[in-house]
Amino acid sequence: MTDASSALLPVASAGATWALLGRELRGRLPATAATLAVGLLAAGASVLSIYQLGVLVDELRADSPPAVLVPIGATIAATAVVAGIGTGLSTYLISRLGEQLLADLRERTVARVLALPVTTLERAGTGDLLARVGADVATIKKAVTDVVPTVLSSVLLSVLTVVGMAGIDWRFGLVGLVAVPLYVVALRWYLPRSAPAYARERVAESDRSQHLVESMLGRTTVHAYRLEAQRLAGIDEASARVRDISVSVFALFTRFVGRVNRAEFVGLTAIVVAGYLLVRDGAVQVGGAAAAALLFHRLFTPIGSMLFSFDDVQEAGAALARLVGVLDVADAPVATAVLPAVSAIEVDGVRFSYDGRTEVLHGIDLRVAPGERVALVGSTGAGKSTLAAIMAGLLTPAAGSARIGGIPAVELRRDQVVIISQETHVFAGPLLEDLRLGRPDATGEQVMVALRTVGAGDWVAALPDGLATEVGAGGHDLTAAQAGQLALARVVLADPPVAILDEATAEAGSLGARDLEAAAAAATAGRTTVIVAHRLTQAAAADRVVVLEHGRIVEQGGHVELVAAGGRYAQLWAAWQSRVQVGEVER
Repeated sequence: MTDASSALLPVASAGATWALLGRELRGRLPATAATLAVGLLAAGASVLSIYQLGVLVDELRADSPPAVLVPIGATIAATAVVAGIGTGLSTYLISRLGEQLLADLRERTVARVLALPVTTLERAGTGDLLARVGADVATIKKAVTDVVPTVLSSVLLSVLTVVGMAGIDWRFGLVGLVAVPLYVVALRWYLPRSAPAYARERVAESDRSQHLVESMLGRTTVHAYRLEAQRLAGIDEASARVRDISVSVFALFTRFVGRVNRAEFVGLTAIVVAGYLLVRDGAVQVGGAAAAALLFHRLFTPIGSMLFSFDDVQEAGAALARLVGVLDVADAPVATAVLPAVSAIEVDGVRFSYDGRTEVLHGIDLRVAPGERVALVGSTGAGKSTLAAIMAGLLTPAAGSARIGGIPAVELRRDQVVIISQETHVFAGPLLEDLRLGRPDATGEQVMVALRTVGAGDWVAALPDGLATEVGAGGHDLTAAQAGQLALARVVLADPPVAILDEATAEAGSLGARDLEAAAAAATAGRTTVIVAHRLTQAAAADRVVVLEHGRIVEQGGHVELVAAGGRYAQLWAAWQSRVQVGEVER
């Protein structure tokens, strides 16, 4: 079994989780106060109805006239109605407050995830992130809508019930507390055993999600290497861990229920015996003793609901701690710096490691002049994409610095340096809105100008609804080349001083890549540009070629100069030309 938790995002402590909940509730003080007030009203009305029932019993035994009995009966009916309406309203208010709090927490969690360093996300894995914003949120939502209203109303009803019993006779109040130590013992037995189990269950579910996501996203590779049985075995193993933990928790819960029933039996027996003795001695009347017994018996439901809800509460608490843990990740520096229209890129002594042990880049020094177009080439794993990400400010070097216009790259506003990777994403919705990601206030005409700049004007105009055409998931299908053109059109709209293209034409195919290369040249004209070149035709058209191998720059210069030098670039170019000749790629 791999250590699935070693690279996961942090999980908040119980103290930090409760502290966040306290801050959130204080920030919604009017809603919180109204919710508690309605809950108290409902609980008070419920207790009062039983108290009046005891009074009615005594009046009936005393053969009181209807003039006395009718008001008592009316009070019982009225308080029962108030209790019912109040309970329903309290449940609604609690659910609404919880849903609002959860929605805000989920938005903040997603926002924090999107702002986390790339290395942190890569180490955590997609499964852990999806489990937190998916399964964990669903677990908390269930608790907010089903469990929390029950628990809160049960707490209020329990407290007021004990107060009501003491109001009949103070000794009933004391006897009613006899069961409390037994409840406490049951909880003290259950909580230390179940809380760690729930935490392990959430981690195991993240591990299972990771196995599922990796298998689905890598299904092409799985099929190609016939890894179906191996991947299924991994999923089965991860699912078995979740199952085994769930079964063990349920077994604990079953034993916990037995302890709760024992506490209820002891408490009710004590109340009945106390009532008999107090009535015999004339301290209370039969109606009062009956009311006390009914009040205590009615406690079974709220106390049972509270105790049995600890199962769901702990599960939700474990899920909430995982969300709060994301929020506790140290904030990245707020990027606010703005570049001049033309800026140079300066990389000095940059070293970088993804795992903190194995270096990917070894002391890189590089300068890209203002307006210069530089191509990074090299074998797979040479460090090209890593260097590009550092230049874009997405990664922070372990040593050295990356500056643009004299400003650290990580401090630049995201719209100052645009990076486009080969995994271009088209968001679901109207095409116009997808393009406005580059410039939210862009008009339709400005968008069309950007599209024509990258050669996409004709096919966009031919779409069924033009810029209003729905694209992305469930919408009009776009080719890889068309998706790439949209990404480049966003660059035109954003108009950044610096553009970095990380194999942006790699997924478009040979014919589509030629169109994308022309589009990229148009979109980056006049900008300081770095291209991680998948196709060496891009390198040939660049002002300068920088060759990386094993995390080091081995040579750099113009295309013609490097080919004539007969070094590593010449070898790469010769291999490229051979592929062109056999038709694997097109010029």
